[in-house]
Amino acid sequence: MMTSIIKQKAIMPALSLSAPFARRLESDGRHYAWVIAGLTFLTMLFMSAALGLPGAMLQPLAKEFGWSVGQISSALALRLVLFGLTGPFSAVLMERFGMRAVMCTAMALVGGGMFLASAMNSLWQLVLLWGVMLGLGSGMTALVLGAVVSNRWFAMRRGLVMGMLTASAATGQLACLPVAAWMIQNWGWRAPLLPLGLICFAIMALVWLFMRDRPADVGLRAYGEAADAPPPAHPPKMSFGTPFRTLADAARLPAFWLLAGTFFICGLSTNGLVQTHFISLCGDRGLGPVPAASVLAMMGAFDFVGTIASGWLSDRYDARKLLFWYYGLRGLSLLWLPNADFTIGGLSLFAMFYGLDWIATVPPTVKLAADVFGRERVGLVFGWIFAAHQLGAAVAASGAGVSRSLLLSYSPALYTAGAACLLAALMAVAVRRQASVSTR
Repeated sequence: MMTSIIKQKAIMPALSLSAPFARRLESDGRHYAWVIAGLTFLTMLFMSAALGLPGAMLQPLAKEFGWSVGQISSALALRLVLFGLTGPFSAVLMERFGMRAVMCTAMALVGGGMFLASAMNSLWQLVLLWGVMLGLGSGMTALVLGAVVSNRWFAMRRGLVMGMLTASAATGQLACLPVAAWMIQNWGWRAPLLPLGLICFAIMALVWLFMRDRPADVGLRAYGEAADAPPPAHPPKMSFGTPFRTLADAARLPAFWLLAGTFFICGLSTNGLVQTHFISLCGDRGLGPVPAASVLAMMGAFDFVGTIASGWLSDRYDARKLLFWYYGLRGLSLLWLPNADFTIGGLSLFAMFYGLDWIATVPPTVKLAADVFGRERVGLVFGWIFAAHQLGAAVAASGAGVSRSLLLSYSPALYTAGAACLLAALMAVAVRRQASVSTR
């Protein structure tokens, strides 16, 4: 009871701003759901930018402190593990404390981690600041947040909104890297930390003022919901055991293991491998960090288009067939990469094909999860599926670093990831869409 009273008092300043703003937008024929989507977009964009920033720092950190690429990438792999494992519990945190409190806490962790990292000089500090703090903070606002927002605030255009929010998460990891790489090259690896930390705290202020949990909090229905539609059912009370019970229920269906397996491969072949090691890979092939980061930004631009288009397609076409093509094209592009000409021109074709489906897999995966497990469980179930994604990313981040240290080449990691993507394409079409009563 006391927790409820404290929570209600804490949201009053935000309510005093958000409710009049929502009424003003409604009088102009616009819906407050788009404000919520915009705040979520910015949050996921810059949190993912912070998550991707260490990928530009492997060689500068190794040069300054004498750490091997394998040591650094293994330490950074922890952020990917925590990023994924926090996801299922972030849904519980959002239900118990509200999206605003969770998002602000996450921003404080990541912004603080950026500021404090400028003074680090030991490997354990790297593990704490960019392994633990960055992993937990980014995990609290990962793709589960996008799934919750799109399902709570939108009765229509849900796939499109999920595509936009997913695009922000992936694009943030890539699009900010050219600026960061330029700053690192000219001013040292600490240079991007202060600006990114300040941005995190600025967005935290906006979230504190305008973020709301549900349309009913500002006297609205979800976007596109009929006026005579029954009010949404009150969500079941969650505890921190709820994610484990949900996992136990979901694990009874082969569809869960197929979706988790394909998403494990998705993480293995994206942010664990390319986002973490691409700049170092290009450095081995004679391409400098700023041009390499520019290729990543090019991927981010194609990803933004591809993921939003994927959301649009997911509202209209069989998600399994979409995933088949996404994983298949990604696998072929990774198998081709070791033989590419490592110039900006030579990598442009790779950036286009790989970028278009960098994380376009998310909207159809969320749609399949909702079809199989039900809308009321999709946040928690997708949280576990996303945890598999980040475990795959951690395996690739660490494994590719070991390959680089022991074999002096990233090619074995690239070939392995490419072959795994072709397997994921076949796994995707095997998913059955029938819902299970036991998971509802």
